[in-house]
Amino acid sequence: MDRERLIQIFKDRDVGEILIDEPMKRHTSFKIGGPVDMMIIPRGEEQIVEAIGLCRRNNIPFYIMGNGTNLLVKDGGLRGVVIKINEGMNDIIVHRDSIVCGAGALLTGVSRRAMKSSLTGMEFANGIPGTVGGAVTMNAGAYGGEMKDVIIRVRALDREGNIREYSNEDMNFRYRGSRVVDEGLIVLEVEFQLKEGDYSAIKETMEDLTFRRKSKQPLELPSGGSTFKRPVGYYAGKLIEDSGLKGLRHGGAQVSEKHCGFVVNIDEASCKDVLELISVIQKTVRDKYGVKLEREIKLIGEDS
Repeated sequence: MDRERLIQIFKDRDVGEILIDEPMKRHTSFKIGGPVDMMIIPRGEEQIVEAIGLCRRNNIPFYIMGNGTNLLVKDGGLRGVVIKINEGMNDIIVHRDSIVCGAGALLTGVSRRAMKSSLTGMEFANGIPGTVGGAVTMNAGAYGGEMKDVIIRVRALDREGNIREYSNEDMNFRYRGSRVVDEGLIVLEVEFQLKEGDYSAIKETMEDLTFRRKSKQPLELPSGGSTFKRPVGYYAGKLIEDSGLKGLRHGGAQVSEKHCGFVVNIDEASCKDVLELISVIQKTVRDKYGVKLEREIKLIGEDS
């Protein structure tokens, strides 16, 4: 993608902050990834619509991201535009027993706002990294709860550039998937239906879940969260550990010694390091147990 052409197309257009040749490793929790030609950080829905419209009219490839917590970017980076929906779209508004928030709001922030308002239902989400938009897209969940359990309404931009509202039933929520994935929707706003609860009980539950996460997951190291989806009838982490792969290192990437379901960046790992380690894990588990591990983290970009 010709960067000069990109600059001319977006020059003087109201799309938000523009970064040129921006290293993606600055924007992912894995701390991995080559540069994107242009990154746009919009401050509201109108700027998102404008940026996406310009990309589509000019046949510019674009990718929508949130906080980059489930994203692995290749070492060659990305051609085209990355539109990052985060701080500029992070309003959180509490109604009597519901919360409306922008797609860029952090899921942990929403769960904490619910707690402060003595609203129950979002406890499971405390500690899940990433934005609301990303969580809706993948129907994020933990400790027995999922997005589909608490969402009543989603506002999103469709492929034709129309802003539409979808009910919970419309969203086709399933394990790590939704209508957003099926139709390439771009989440703008979400409404959660919660219940009035006891502040102390909500706080106690959230503190317990936080303790369990910190004690079991390698939160102190860069990663993309759970590397693999949960295979039916198994747990990925246990399969990997039972295969003798705990602590296995390849380049700067390692199978976490704390939780084998995580591949972590321990020493300036490249995307190539991570992918090669994932391949070894998949082959070993398949050969030993006949189970195919499917990658959960999203992979985008070009090889260097």
